[in-house]
Amino acid sequence: MSTSACGDRRYAMSFSTGTLLSRESVIAAPLYLDTQDWAVVRGLLNAENLLQARTASSRDRLAWEVVQRLATLTETELRLLIEASPSERSHLMWAAACRRYAFIGDFAEEVVRERFLLLTPALGYAEFDSFVRGKSLWHPELAELKPSTLQKLRSNLFRMLADAGLLANGEITQAMVSQRVLDVLNARVPSDLRFLPTRAGQEVTL
Repeated sequence: MSTSACGDRRYAMSFSTGTLLSRESVIAAPLYLDTQDWAVVRGLLNAENLLQARTASSRDRLAWEVVQRLATLTETELRLLIEASPSERSHLMWAAACRRYAFIGDFAEEVVRERFLLLTPALGYAEFDSFVRGKSLWHPELAELKPSTLQKLRSNLFRMLADAGLLANGEITQAMVSQRVLDVLNARVPSDLRFLPTRAGQEVTL
């Protein structure tokens, strides 16, 4: 079943700030483990400009977005995130984006993973646009978006896929997931492995 369960709630479509946020995550995650309070983390990120944003407004937006995504991770996942390899961190942050945004989760499961499993790995803007048209039947909020906003969200989502190592040269790339990332993704029901282009028995790396 897809993340949004056929439109039982409105899609949040505010993922225009930042891309995968892997670099920012390793700054914010330790702060939470120390304070156990995401509001405090956001305040520290802002007050000390730890994310090195150029303006006060962009600093606030970026801090908010990082906190929103990391808040979807368990403490075990946050600890793993800090010590993870770049590839592991990318997979965790992609999962975090899918949890935070049901739209991204549905696209990951229903388009990215599905096309990978069907051996049709080509993925471009046309597939995104088709997905939006289909989901608009259940999510009228998509039709309310300005074309310029939708284009920005589309561009950002494809950059996130590339940053996560899941898209290269217009084709979906198999996610080679480490055992420890596999374990934390499979700890959820349903498994969050559904957000990644993998085949059973082929996703684990040492």
